Amino acid sequence: MRRLILCLLIWPALALAAAEPFQDGTAAYERKDYVRALQLLRPLADQGLSGAQYRVASMYANGEGVARDYAEAIRWYRKAADQGNAAAQSNLGTLYASGNGVAQNYAEAMKWYRKAAKEGDAYAQSNLGAMYALGMGTAQDQKQAAAWYRKAAAQGYAPAQYNLGIMYDKGKGVAQDDKQAVSWYRKAALQRLGAAQFSLGVMYSKGRGTARDDQQAMSWYQKAAAQGYAPAQFNLGVMYERGDGVAQDYAQAHKWFDLAAESAIPSESETRNLAVKNRDLVAAKMTSAQIAEAEKMKREWKPN
Repeated sequence: MRRLILCLLIWPALALAAAEPFQDGTAAYERKDYVRALQLLRPLADQGLSGAQYRVASMYANGEGVARDYAEAIRWYRKAADQGNAAAQSNLGTLYASGNGVAQNYAEAMKWYRKAAKEGDAYAQSNLGAMYALGMGTAQDQKQAAAWYRKAAAQGYAPAQYNLGIMYDKGKGVAQDDKQAVSWYRKAALQRLGAAQFSLGVMYSKGRGTARDDQQAMSWYQKAAAQGYAPAQFNLGVMYERGDGVAQDYAQAHKWFDLAAESAIPSESETRNLAVKNRDLVAAKMTSAQIAEAEKMKREWKPN
């Protein structure tokens, strides 16, 4: 009996012994001293501490203090995920979805997202919603997508709030409702999500779910444009060209169209093409001095 009691007392002692190095390792990670963080956390990960395994995995995934190694990240995420670590489960799902360090497998991604989502992980809930919305690894189901977005949105996760706004905007998985779309767009926009700020601006410009207000539309477009969001930069160009909610200003229009063409990502090719076309049309109405001023403003612009 005495031996059994002594054995039982060892486990709390081990947990207490691991607590301080884990806290020190986490602190080192947060101040970006990755070498020190790895020195402290790797031994704990080897001992089976799931929090340390998760952090070590993240360091390999992000190339923090070590060369980026997705295969090694997968190995450590799986160890933590198998112990029920929701953040590790969620990140493991992302690696399967992207095919980094492992063969791309949407069904496997769904499995790990679902495990983490059931534990309340907002990132996993949102990604699970996206998988249902797109029919990746599962049959497409907009109602399930909306349900999982809602769970993540209720926790304040901005991408889920934005996506739920889209569902209400388009009437996918929920009854179409402009006011609900505006409400969810606003929640995400207030967290500085550029796409949500842009979408909220669109709702104001069209008077959908709220009174039409060109100045509010411009304000939200400006917020998104300041982050380099090309569709918002394009819409600002249109507003300056037309004088909607602002004094007509061809130099500003030229600047924003030029920035939109430059900022557009590959999936925004239509925005890029329209921006180039509109920039050139505006340039035809401008003097050489005005064009030079527009180009100067564009060179001096910096995202924030």
